[in-house]
Order: sequence, then structure tokens, then C-alpha cells
Amino acid sequence: MSLQIGQSAPQFKSFDSEKNEISLSDFKGKPVVLLFFPLAFTGICTTELCSVRDEIADYNKVNAEVIAISVDSVHSLKKYKEEQSLNFTLLSDFNKTISTDYGSIYENFGWMHGVSKRSAFVIDGDGIIRYAEVLENAGEIPNLAEVKRIVENL
Repeated sequence: MSLQIGQSAPQFKSFDSEKNEISLSDFKGKPVVLLFFPLAFTGICTTELCSVRDEIADYNKVNAEVIAISVDSVHSLKKYKEEQSLNFTLLSDFNKTISTDYGSIYENFGWMHGVSKRSAFVIDGDGIIRYAEVLENAGEIPNLAEVKRIVENL
């Protein structure tokens, strides 16, 4: 399944690194940036998420919520968030439902099955997808400059 710009974003509910239940509807009225990433504690994921960490002020000034999602457990995400001083929500998709609903899951990723594809979505305050980028190559990083541009213009 491939989500398109202009479609309603699939609703979700899961737990963050602090074991708080988070749903997309919690952020109604404000832009949301969803960043799917394959695995915590890996090089390219860390590079991507640390660049977002370092530029969080750009998202904060437009009242955008950044949520990074992987299939890691809440415990792994908590440790990862602490080690990297990440200043945004990390959400566990341990059951792989969010990644599947967003068309952001690898059936096979090396020897692993069901790992999130590196992806970026911008969802406006009404729950409509305004940007969608799903990468097949886990070695690439989404166009974060374009993500910021879209968010700033909502």
C-alpha cells in the first residue's frame, strides 16, 4: 500500500519510550512529522535522528510534533533516546501495525523480517498527509530540508 499526498493519515496508537500511550489524534490541530527508521543504535538511523535533534528548534517554532517510529521495544527506545539525547518522541511499533499501515515496512531486511523502512510523512493539523517519502534503500535519509519546508508552510 502506498499513501498519497492529500489522503487522510492512518490513525495509530502505541507506546513511547516512556511507556505513555500516544495516538495520532492526540495532536489534532498541529502538524506532525512521522519519521520511520529501521533500528535504534545503528549508524544511519543515529545520523538521521541526531540531525533532527540538532534542528528541533525549526520544528518547535511552527508547533510541529516530531515522532520517530521503529519496531524496537519501548525499553530499547528509552535507552537509545537517553544515549543520543533525543528531544522528541520515540514510538515503538513493536507489533508492526503502524509501519504496515503507512506502507513503511520491509518484508525482508537482511536476515530480519518486518523492519520499518526509512520514511518521512508530514501530516497537517486536520490529519491530511502533506508529504510522503518511503525509501527502499535503508542507506538513504529522507529529504529533511523538504520536510521542514513543508511543515513551515502549513
